[in-house]
Amino acid sequence: MIKSIITLLFLSSFLSAQEATFTNPILPGGHPDPSICRVGDDYYIVNSTFEYFPGLPIHHSKDLVNWELIGYGLHRSEQATGVVNLVDVQQNGGIHAPTVRYHNGLFYIIVTTIYSPEDKSKSSENVNFIITAEDPAGPWSDPHVIEGAPGIDPDIYFDDDGTAYFIGTHAVGQPNKNGIGEIWVQELDLNNWKLKGERSSIWRGACDGCCVEGPHIYKQHGMYYLLIAEGGTGINHAVMMAASDKITGPYESCPRNPILTSRHLSNNNWVHSTGHADLIELPDGRWYMVALGKRSDVNGATNMGRESHLIPVVWEPAIMRWEQVRKDVWEPVKYLWPVCAPETGRVERYAELPFPDKPQYRNDAFSDNFDSDKLNNEWNFRRVPQEGTYSLHAKKGHLRLYLKPETFQLREQYSFMGFRQKENDFEYSAKMEFSPEKNGAEAGISIVQQDDNYVNFTVEKNNNNIDIKLVVKGRKKEITIVKQESLAEYGGEIIFKLVSHNNKYQYLFSIDGGTSFRLFAETSDDLVLCYGYIGTNIGVYATSNGETTDEYADYDWVQYQGHQRLGKTTRLTPSDTTTSE
Repeated sequence: MIKSIITLLFLSSFLSAQEATFTNPILPGGHPDPSICRVGDDYYIVNSTFEYFPGLPIHHSKDLVNWELIGYGLHRSEQATGVVNLVDVQQNGGIHAPTVRYHNGLFYIIVTTIYSPEDKSKSSENVNFIITAEDPAGPWSDPHVIEGAPGIDPDIYFDDDGTAYFIGTHAVGQPNKNGIGEIWVQELDLNNWKLKGERSSIWRGACDGCCVEGPHIYKQHGMYYLLIAEGGTGINHAVMMAASDKITGPYESCPRNPILTSRHLSNNNWVHSTGHADLIELPDGRWYMVALGKRSDVNGATNMGRESHLIPVVWEPAIMRWEQVRKDVWEPVKYLWPVCAPETGRVERYAELPFPDKPQYRNDAFSDNFDSDKLNNEWNFRRVPQEGTYSLHAKKGHLRLYLKPETFQLREQYSFMGFRQKENDFEYSAKMEFSPEKNGAEAGISIVQQDDNYVNFTVEKNNNNIDIKLVVKGRKKEITIVKQESLAEYGGEIIFKLVSHNNKYQYLFSIDGGTSFRLFAETSDDLVLCYGYIGTNIGVYATSNGETTDEYADYDWVQYQGHQRLGKTTRLTPSDTTTSE
């Protein structure tokens, strides 16, 4: 009896503790480079999207732990088919590291797009631009290009007198050359979208020019604080800070740098590569940070790529420093510095809720039965899709995906629609109606990391037969047909199912409406791990394999359910580590 009471008390205490915590990441699945702003009691986060369209997802929250995707900054094809080119952009190109801010009734997103021509003799083009909106859900303006602004990861800062400043990066000692070694600041004329006045180079980081990027400026305690990312976005990633009494510097490095990193932790830590951060002050004076990090799910890597995490912050005096003028004394730093995760100094998987009366309602599920006349915000494309790629009106209650000649190839606009994978363990199903007429007509489901790293589970017409097949394109490997066989009993309707569990992918299908499923194949689950900029997408795919056709596949519904992976992770191997991405 006593043992039962003790057990109940323990469980009650455990559940109470769980209710008082939230789970990181707060934005799971492919949400890198978070930037955050607050308007009253409303919080908004914007993330990088690289070659994906629509670009710049905007999430809204009232409590910092429950987030709703309300729209995109780049939501019209016209915004991304001109100076911002997301039509034939290279993978890992496109939209890099935005900053979102609010000033005098207007939201601003300032961001870089990078385009590398196919002609390798030509250099990449970095374009820094600003879009604005009165409502963060949109519509957003066309891009306002800021000429003469080198580098990446720009920040916009509004001083107390309303003066706007552009903060960016350039090559060390070369103010007009693209690079990530030095931070610069210059006044910005928002009436004409032009830089004005003199440019000031203000900081080379705590390590003197090692991948210095992602700047943000804040004014606090009578000082200007400059926050940056440093060390590359791999396992040496870190957040550094400096301060000055003038926005143009000189800036003094925080004696506690780095103020956030995971470089000192074991490779077995649940998250690594933490960095690229932004700070936000709450109405009650408390502070929080959002930062990216990568989970260590499979050999230190993950399908989800870089995700957004939440970290509490307090301001404290820094440790004493050696006075450079008088070599015989230690003197205290005279201003405050932020301390991240003050109790542990690291990004925690489970942390105390910012607002105890507002619990986190985490939901790693997604389903769509295509009954709406508008595409769900979760869907995205690799690049701006071709006109006529899909329809929600051709067949009521279905997504019609048209077969295009293009297949998974670098820079192509192929017929793939996906949503972000949020957990490594999951179940994904899709019901498809497809009656191919021409040989080579193919449609089904896919799980995609990049143009050259994907898995396709499809139905294809081949030699006038209907085949079901599984194709894997591994990272830096050739395309492999894992299994292909005739499906003589196929009647034009199929349910695909992909299950990730126990370090395996299982590929199942049903041709009797879901009454029974057949296991078609099984592979390891490390086929589409993210070693780059953004996470894996799961979705639907159709192709005519080079032929022009008016054929299509109709999808009745899709269902996805993620499952949090528990247990010990394995160590990073040398080939999995990166120094900069």
